Amino acid sequence: MILKKIILENIRSYEFQEIEFPEGSILLSGDIGSGKTSVLLGIEFALFGLQPGQRGSSLLRNSKNEGKVILEFEINDKDIIIERVLKKGKTISQSFCSISIDGEKKEISVTELKNLVLELLNYPMEFSKKQNILYKFTVYTPQEEMKQIILQDPETRINTLRHIFGIDKYKTIIENVSVVLSKIREEKRIKQALTSNIEIDKEFLSLKEKELDSKKYELISVEKELFDKREQRKKIEEELSEISKKIEEKNKFSQEIEKTEIMILTKKDSFSDNLKRINQIESQIKELEQLKFDFSKIDRLNQEIGNYKKEKEMDNQRILEISSKISAFDLKNKDNQKIKEKITYIEVCPTCLQDVNQIYKLNVIKQLDSNIQDNSEKIERLTKEKNSILAQVSEINSSIFSKEKEISGLEILKIKMEGINEKQRYLEDIKKINSEFTKDIDLLDKHIEKLKSSILEMSKFDNIFKITKNNFNEISGQEKNSEIKIAELKKEIEFFIKQIKELDEKIKKTQEIEIKINYLSELENWLLKKFISLIYFIEKNVMIKLKSEFSKFFNEWFCMLVSDSFNTFLQDDFTPVIEQEDYEIDYAYLSGGERTAVALAYRLALNQVINSVLSEIKTQNLVILDEPTDGFSESQLDKMRDVLQQLDVKQLIIVSHGPKIEGFVENVIKFRKDAGISKVEFSGDYSD
Repeated sequence: MILKKIILENIRSYEFQEIEFPEGSILLSGDIGSGKTSVLLGIEFALFGLQPGQRGSSLLRNSKNEGKVILEFEINDKDIIIERVLKKGKTISQSFCSISIDGEKKEISVTELKNLVLELLNYPMEFSKKQNILYKFTVYTPQEEMKQIILQDPETRINTLRHIFGIDKYKTIIENVSVVLSKIREEKRIKQALTSNIEIDKEFLSLKEKELDSKKYELISVEKELFDKREQRKKIEEELSEISKKIEEKNKFSQEIEKTEIMILTKKDSFSDNLKRINQIESQIKELEQLKFDFSKIDRLNQEIGNYKKEKEMDNQRILEISSKISAFDLKNKDNQKIKEKITYIEVCPTCLQDVNQIYKLNVIKQLDSNIQDNSEKIERLTKEKNSILAQVSEINSSIFSKEKEISGLEILKIKMEGINEKQRYLEDIKKINSEFTKDIDLLDKHIEKLKSSILEMSKFDNIFKITKNNFNEISGQEKNSEIKIAELKKEIEFFIKQIKELDEKIKKTQEIEIKINYLSELENWLLKKFISLIYFIEKNVMIKLKSEFSKFFNEWFCMLVSDSFNTFLQDDFTPVIEQEDYEIDYAYLSGGERTAVALAYRLALNQVINSVLSEIKTQNLVILDEPTDGFSESQLDKMRDVLQQLDVKQLIIVSHGPKIEGFVENVIKFRKDAGISKVEFSGDYSD
């Protein structure tokens, strides 16, 4: 992983700042409080977001509602850009996340982004729900935090290192085994309680099987009785069916009488309606025969309408001519009026450029007024003539309407006269229909008399049906009782079968539980005597190997940083021990520079061990050291150059306010703070 660029917007003391990171060694230089550490916090926030317990207010600039970090870096030749936004609401939280890989950008959730970053860095996914401890101890740990780890009590420190190395899983396994053993013992107690009544269940099963045999015998007896009742019911049903057919036939006769009476009533109504229609048609024919109709009058009226229309067309033509003349005179008056207005205000002739005589202007205006007066009089005369013609056109329209109305009435009368023959034919048809109606009514009356006689003969079947129906209901009731009793017996038998089956299954399951109890006992014994011992053995060997490598690296780095002859090693709990001339020196009695050397050596050794154990992580080529030389003497600062050269990484970022470190690195980025705002003052090769 190589950092390339970071953009900070409203983050801590920054309003807006873009910083580029070259490869090689880089020094972030500046006074205390100038904003150097804020850059490192911005990098960490971009990669992993807000950590558990971390508040957004620790990053968002005071009085700002929104802040942003954009980090660009490279992993395996992939160009990656991460953007995170902080927004102030009721609390300060992350409102937006996005990631771009080789130019392909997508917006995802906070959790999805952290998981994707862990995947890109090849960190174990078990760190997705933890703080970014692996990053802090392989890439960036503030020097003061490293000193706190050294000064922690041994148990806290060893647990922290277990977590960092990713081997706290062995402790988790032991804890989980204890939980499993507790569950196994509880499960055994429950299963033993379930198997205590197995003999009682076997006796109860035998009793239920005897009761089941008794119920089956009783069921056979009731089913025979039901068969006899069912045969009797079927015989009565057949008798009822024959009687029902007779009654149904009688009912059909009654329905036939009703239908016939309706037909008679309908025919009588139709006969009456036809009589009325005959009288009406005869009256209409008589009236039409008395009328005298002159067909030539329609032609005379059409000729008169044609004359009126020709006269109207001539009047409309005259109106159009008068309207055209009125418009022409009105247009002349408007032109004269415009000329009059122009002459009134003209002082110099536009043609000869001489002054216009006032008397001449008055004569011209007088002539224009005279022309306007003449035109207005002509317009008035033409308007009166137009109105007169319009009145005449209105009278013509009225006459045309009156004539057309009279023609319409005559044509209707003509159609009526032409329909006399059709009405006479229709009258004859209706009279024939009425004659047929009279014959049909007589036949239908005779049919009704026959039907009534048949109904009277079949009335006796109603009483026979009632007696037979009572017998049927009685037998059906007895049959129903037998069916109910059979259903009850079947339910009881079904219940006994179900009970017997459940008891049989319960006994089988109890026997299976006894087998499981034996298995759980064997499993409990194996976990207690073999598995736990194996886990303790594995963890002990892993920790011995890690401590051995850690101790070797720690001794090398510490001896490189101090000039005196010290013997250093790590205890089993990873507590650093400093000896001089076979005497152990307490950490509190070391000088400030020596304590810093202990913390820095511990930090670099821890980094090397983690990168060795987790060799596939993608942050091996990046190391960030925050104030690593705090309290160093001049000679220790000189040795720092050797330390930096020994660090075989592609990108080393050092935060320091000491000017001497500037000569140890390839690039320097200097920071300053003015009026509470941090800015980059210089970026590049400082030797230039």
